[in-house]
Amino acid sequence: MYNKDNYPSKLLEEAVEAINTLPGIGKRTALRLALHLLGQPAGNVHHFTAAIDSLRDNVRYCSVCRMISDEDICPICSDRKRDHRIICVVENVRDVMSIENTGQYHGVYHVLGGIISPINGIGPSDLTIKELVARISGLCRADGTAVNGGDDSDSGEDLHIEVILALSGDVEGETTSFYIYRQLAPFNVAVSSLARGLGFGDDLEYADELTLGRSIANRQPFRP
Repeated sequence: MYNKDNYPSKLLEEAVEAINTLPGIGKRTALRLALHLLGQPAGNVHHFTAAIDSLRDNVRYCSVCRMISDEDICPICSDRKRDHRIICVVENVRDVMSIENTGQYHGVYHVLGGIISPINGIGPSDLTIKELVARISGLCRADGTAVNGGDDSDSGEDLHIEVILALSGDVEGETTSFYIYRQLAPFNVAVSSLARGLGFGDDLEYADELTLGRSIANRQPFRP
């Protein structure tokens, strides 16, 4: 009889330990998956491992928005039918996928790669906030929208560029939103946030498509 920490094969134990490192996968599930793979044809398993290797070694990140892509610029950023004057700022790639599944958003994105979290040692410099500011600066000049305080600024003109802060409503998400809001203050752009159909602290990944779609459609001006 083998106990939970005793395996009949060192190779099986190593496979279980490797699978166990995946989020949400416990030792029992890892063992079940390892035995499942062991029972599959060798070609299937080799294809599986080759796909994982290729993902890790060859995946690229869009040079514009930092979304996962096979090319230097992702399909969303290269799509001329999208409204490139509306940028939805999200925490991670999963959030982009969640919003895209709603079919309610037709702008583009900017992936931060996380949120400000001092307790986890994540500060503004660890995220792509600087790249977002540079992107907005470039858009403002290309769009003809003035920077506040510039010689040609006109406080009465309509705002042509919008930044949607689609971050979680918990303390860290709100802190990140406020920081970005302050960084964008010099620019003549509209800054909005999702309507709070989402509960406080909810992740976009787990929101149903209808609720998330309505939160985007009914977004409101960001108020710090």
